[in-house]
Amino acid sequence: MKFAYRFSNLLGAVYRQGNLSFSKDGNAVISPVGNRVSVFDLKNNTSETLPISTTKNITCVGVSPDGSLAIVVDEDGAALLVSLITRAVLHHFHFHKPVSSIRFSPDGRKFVVTKENVALLYHAPGKQREFNAFVLDKSYYGPYDETTCIDWTDDSKCFVVGSKDMSTWVFGAERWANLIYYSLGGHKDIILGCFFEKDSLDLYTVSQDGALCVWESDTELDGLVLKKNCDKPGPRRQEGDDEEEEEDEDRVEGEESEVIRGKTETPKDKKEVKNVRYKHRSKHFFNKEGDFNNLTAAAYHKPTHILVTGFASGIFHLHELPEFNLIHSLSISDQRIASVAVNSSGDWIAFGCSRMGQLLVWEWQSESYVFKQQGHFNNMASLAYSPDGQYIVTGGDDGKVKVWNTNSGLCFVTFTEHTSSVTNVAFTSSGFVIVSASLDGTVRAYDLHRWAPRSGVSLGGRKREKGFEYRNFRTFTSPRPAQFSSLAVDVSGELVSAGAQDSFEIFLWSMQTGRLLEVLGGHEGPVSSLCFSPVQSILASASWDRTVRLWDMLDSWQVKETLPLTSDGLCVTYRPDGQELAVATLNGEISFWNPQTAAQTGSVTGRHDLETGRKETDKITAKQSAKGKSFTALCYSADGESILAGGHSKFVCIYNVKEQMLLKKFEISCNLSFDAMEEFLDRRKMTEFGSLALVDEGAGDGDGVDLSLPGVRRGDMSSRHFKPEIRVSSLRFSPTGRSWAATTTEGLLVYSLDGSLVFDPYDLDLDVTPASIRKQLRLQEWASAIVLAFRLNENALKQEVLEAVPHEQIPVVCGSLPDVYVEKLLGFVATCLEKSSHLQFYMTWAQNLLMLHGQKLKNRSASILPTLQSLQKSIQRHSDSLSKLCDFNMYNIRYAAALSKQKGIKRPIKEEEDPDEMMSEEMSEASLEESDMML
Repeated sequence: MKFAYRFSNLLGAVYRQGNLSFSKDGNAVISPVGNRVSVFDLKNNTSETLPISTTKNITCVGVSPDGSLAIVVDEDGAALLVSLITRAVLHHFHFHKPVSSIRFSPDGRKFVVTKENVALLYHAPGKQREFNAFVLDKSYYGPYDETTCIDWTDDSKCFVVGSKDMSTWVFGAERWANLIYYSLGGHKDIILGCFFEKDSLDLYTVSQDGALCVWESDTELDGLVLKKNCDKPGPRRQEGDDEEEEEDEDRVEGEESEVIRGKTETPKDKKEVKNVRYKHRSKHFFNKEGDFNNLTAAAYHKPTHILVTGFASGIFHLHELPEFNLIHSLSISDQRIASVAVNSSGDWIAFGCSRMGQLLVWEWQSESYVFKQQGHFNNMASLAYSPDGQYIVTGGDDGKVKVWNTNSGLCFVTFTEHTSSVTNVAFTSSGFVIVSASLDGTVRAYDLHRWAPRSGVSLGGRKREKGFEYRNFRTFTSPRPAQFSSLAVDVSGELVSAGAQDSFEIFLWSMQTGRLLEVLGGHEGPVSSLCFSPVQSILASASWDRTVRLWDMLDSWQVKETLPLTSDGLCVTYRPDGQELAVATLNGEISFWNPQTAAQTGSVTGRHDLETGRKETDKITAKQSAKGKSFTALCYSADGESILAGGHSKFVCIYNVKEQMLLKKFEISCNLSFDAMEEFLDRRKMTEFGSLALVDEGAGDGDGVDLSLPGVRRGDMSSRHFKPEIRVSSLRFSPTGRSWAATTTEGLLVYSLDGSLVFDPYDLDLDVTPASIRKQLRLQEWASAIVLAFRLNENALKQEVLEAVPHEQIPVVCGSLPDVYVEKLLGFVATCLEKSSHLQFYMTWAQNLLMLHGQKLKNRSASILPTLQSLQKSIQRHSDSLSKLCDFNMYNIRYAAALSKQKGIKRPIKEEEDPDEMMSEEMSEASLEESDMML
C-alpha cells in the first residue's frame, strides 16, 4: 500500500476569526479558518481548503483586485503571499507586530497595511519575478492609537485610515500638493469603518457606538495636483527613539522609504493651490435604544450606495446612503457578527460569527440564504464514514450531529436532539441510518432515507432533495440514567450497543423495536470502547479494568473470551476481514490479537512516536509528560495491512501490522495558537518569577497567577485567555481506501491519496515505453496496449490508451484481458469515473468488466471491496447530479406547458401525450439501465 496521502480538505469549521472576502467574480467566499484559508464556491456549492498554513491563527486576508493573489497575515504579523490560481506560497514576510487590516489599491499596484498606529504603503508584487515581493514605499504616522480599517478611492490616489483614538485620517498615496494628510473627528467611540464614495473624496465613517458621519469634500479627485520637485525628507534626529526603531523595523528588507507624519495643526507652508477641505454634512445613529447593542462590523458597496452594518446581538441593517434610508433589518444569529463583506455585484452579503463558527451568505433583494454553514463550535469527539465513502458524520461536544458530503465538503443536515456532548457516532451497513451516543443518557438513531416531517432538524443551507427529510426515529435509553461513552452497531444493523462510563455496563437494543434486549455486566471499570466483528456476531469491549471481553451475540450474550491487557484499555477495533483485533492501552502500546484463539500476535510501542509537546503551564518537560500519553484512536486501513493511530499529540502514525514498524507520521497542525505544540518552552517568555503564560491578565484577586483546574485535558476554559490543547479524538479510513479522516482540535481533517506524486511501475521491462504503447495503439492492438500501459503505470498514459479504444470493442478487450489486470483496470475506471465527463464510456467499461469477470472477482471479494466501493461512490455521485438535472428539466417542461396553455398557444405536443409522463418514462428507463450497470 502506498502512503502518498496529503492534506485534502478541512471540514467541520467554516469560519473562526478575521475578515471575509469575495472573489473577483463574486461567486466565492474566502474565509480564514484557524491558520488555514477555505474557499467556498457558492455557484457549485463546494468548498476547498488551500494547502497553506500559517504558524498562528489568521487575523486578516487581503485579496488583489484581479483575484490572483492574496496576502494572509497571522496574529504575530507573519505574512504569506499566496497565489489563488496555483494555490502555492510565493513569498514569506514578517511585519513584526500584529496587523489589524490589509487592503489592495483598486489598480492592484499597491497595498496598505495598518499595524499599531502606523499605515504602511507597499508596492504590490507584479507579474515579473522579483527578489523582494514587498517593497515599502511610504510610512504614514497620524493616529495616536491602533489603526482599525482602510479604504481606497476608486482611482487609487488616496486612502483613508480609521483608528481607535476616534479619529479618521485621509492620506495621499502620492505627494499631492493640496492633500498630504487630513484628520477628521466627530466620533465618540472606536472607528470600525471608513468608506469613500464612488469616484469622489466624500467620506462615510462608522463608529462602534452606532454613529455614522457623512463628510463632504470641496475637491474632486481630478483636482489633486502632484507636488513637483519634492525631495525626500532626511532622517529626523529630533524624533523619539521608539519611532526611529519602528521605521527601522518597517525597512527590514533594506529598501528606501518615505515617512509622512500627520500633525493636528495646519501646515504653515504657503501653497500655490487650495488645500482639500472637508465639511461635516450630517450625522446619523443606528441603535437608538441604548449602548447594549454595539456595532461590530461594517461594509459599503459603492456602486449601489448600500451600507451593511452588523451588531453584537446578531442583527444587521441595510441602509442606502447618503440619505440613510433603512432598506431592511434582520437578525441572523444571537451571537456577535464579527465580519461583513459584499460581493462585486452587491447582491450577496457574507456574514461571519466567530463565536458560533458560522458563515452566512444573504441575498438581500430576494431575502433568502445563498449559503448557510456552521461547524461544531466546540471540540469534535467522533466521526464515521458511510459504507460508500460519500458521507461523513461527526459528533461534537456541542451536542450536535452533522453529516458532511465528502465531494462538496459541506454539511447538509444537522441533528440537535442531544442535550449534552455526543461521544460516538456510527453508520449502519445500509448507509441510511446514523446512530449517536451521548452523555445525556440517550442513544439516538436518525433516518437518512425516509420521508418524514421535520423534527428538530436544521438544514445546512441546502434544500431538501426529492421530498425527503431526515428525522430522529429511535431513541434508546437505559433503565437507570447512564452516561454513554462508546457505541457500536452490528453488521446487520439490528443490534445497537452502548457502553456506560459510570455503571461499567453494556446495553443492547433492537433497532427494529427500540426495546432493551440485555444489559451485559462483568467489567470492573468504565467501558471505553466497543466494536462489532464485521463477519460474526461478536462484540468486543475494552475497559479500564485491563481486559477486552468478546461477547457472543448468538449464544445468550455470554462472554466468549477475555483478553488480558498490560494496562487500561482505551480503544479496540477489528480488522476489515474480522481475523484480527487491535487494542490501544494506557501505557502507549498497541497490541494485536487473534479473536479465534485469544492469542496475542504482536505489539507496537508507540509512546515515543507520539512526540507530545509541552504545555505552557507544565512544570515538567515534554519527555516526562510523554510517559502519561497514549493512543486513544485506532483504525485499520481498507486492506487491513496498516493501522492508523492518534491521541494526545499533533501526530497521526501509520504502522505496518505485519512488520510492526512505523511507516509514516502525519503532522496534523503547525498552529502555535494551540497548546502543547512545542517540545521546549519559549525562553523569551521565561522570567525570574516563572513563565509569563502562568500570569492571567486581568485577574482580580490574588497575585494573578493562573493555575489549571485538576483533570483538565482540553485546555482550561476557566482561564480568560483560553488556549485549546492539540489532540486527535477519532480516526477513520474511508471504505474506498483512497482517503482517511481525523477529528482534531483544528477540525475534521481529510487526507487523500495523491496519485500524481507516485510513480509505481508494475512488471517493468526495457520494452515498456510510451513509444511502444502508442505503437500498439496504431496497430489497434487494444488489449496489448492496455497491458503495457498498466505495466508502466502512468495515469495520463493509461487514460489516453483507455479512451482510444472504440466503444464497440470494449466487450472484446475486457474478455481478452489477463486476470491480474482486471482488478487494476476496474480501480482505474472507478477513479476516472469520479472526475471524467465521459460517463457512458466508463460505465460501459465497468459493466463489461463486472459481467465478464464477475465470478472470479467474487472469489476475491475481500481484496477488491475498496475498489467496488469506490466505483459505487462515483456512480452514486453521478446519479445524484443527473437526478437534479432531470428534476430541473421536468420543472421547465411543466412551466413551458403551463405558459403555452395560459397564452393560448398551440402546443407542439399531442394532447394525449403528457410531458410529465414522457419525461418520467424516459427517467425510469434511464434509471433501470443505470441500475443494471451498477449491478
